[in-house]
Amino acid sequence: MNLAFVLFKYFPYGGLQRDCMKIAVECRKRGHAVSLYCLEWSGPKPEGMDVHVLSVHSWRNYHRYDQFVEKVHQEIERQGYDGVVGFNRMPGLDVYFGADPCFAVKCQHRSNWYRWLPRSRSFLRAEQAVYGRGSKTHILLLSDLEINEIKHIYDTSDTRFHLLPPGVARDRLAGADYQQRRQAFRQQLGVKDDEKLLLMVGSGFRIKGVDRALNAMKQLPETLRSKTQLMILGRDNQAPFERMARQLGLEDRVHFMGGRDDAPSFMFAADLLIHPAYRESAGMVLLEAVAARLPVLVTDTCGYSFHIERSKAGIVHQSPFDSDRFAAELVQMLSEETGSWQRAAVEYVAQTDIFGLAETAANVIEEVVA
Repeated sequence: MNLAFVLFKYFPYGGLQRDCMKIAVECRKRGHAVSLYCLEWSGPKPEGMDVHVLSVHSWRNYHRYDQFVEKVHQEIERQGYDGVVGFNRMPGLDVYFGADPCFAVKCQHRSNWYRWLPRSRSFLRAEQAVYGRGSKTHILLLSDLEINEIKHIYDTSDTRFHLLPPGVARDRLAGADYQQRRQAFRQQLGVKDDEKLLLMVGSGFRIKGVDRALNAMKQLPETLRSKTQLMILGRDNQAPFERMARQLGLEDRVHFMGGRDDAPSFMFAADLLIHPAYRESAGMVLLEAVAARLPVLVTDTCGYSFHIERSKAGIVHQSPFDSDRFAAELVQMLSEETGSWQRAAVEYVAQTDIFGLAETAANVIEEVVA
């Protein structure tokens, strides 16, 4: 089959982008041709796939997205692809990979006028084209957190939803050399043996809750805070959070490391993954941490938080978010021995499919397009 994969922006360190590439690579392994269309591309281009960057010009992002979709439709019609797989919501998709929270649900929690803004109306039209009752788009989801809400708003048929297993990369697994790699990388980072290393991973610092993490770190007892470092991996505008760290007196304990190709080494070296996201459809990093034997403190507004609860590989902070309670949970996890959480993580990985996302997604794509 000749497939078109479409997304607005590609960069190597985004979770959506990495999932897109995993699925594209799996489809190529099965002998299908894959062409990638995007507005922006950062990083190396994959072998054996055509990458088309379609430039458009507008001051407003939602205008750019609308113009991009029009250009993509023209290219699809001209090239005659067998199927179109989208990683952002837009009309004309055969299969949609749903990594973003439902926008209509977000509108319900904002002021009445919010949904009537031109930007909101554009996003709602795109969402209607995917979820609406008249659409034939099949929907790949990482968790069932929002299915009932989507069905209630859009009357979406059950037959169009397909739940995927997680897609953890095998290099996230802690191997026989785990302790050696952990010790060597901690030394490389300058983390002392008696220090605790907190880790945050993910682009989109605001929605991932970096502000919550900084506030929680400020509330640590001085004896614990002085021996704790926080390293944040990901690509985003870090300036507001650097200012916040300075205002809280944490500038020497908080480090923004940028997008990294060696994220597994950070996971092996860290003592705790902290993920106080405001909302997230899944959160692959949670299961990557479990694979790396790294205990997790996460909010229950992440789709994959149920894996942490089931595995007993950490603590799930229950809604509504409470900064004092979250800080107390952080103190608890930094003060207790990690052995029981690590053993629970190893057992869960042995019993649970956390690797099959790309294969299952490719199966659905083949069935739908055929």
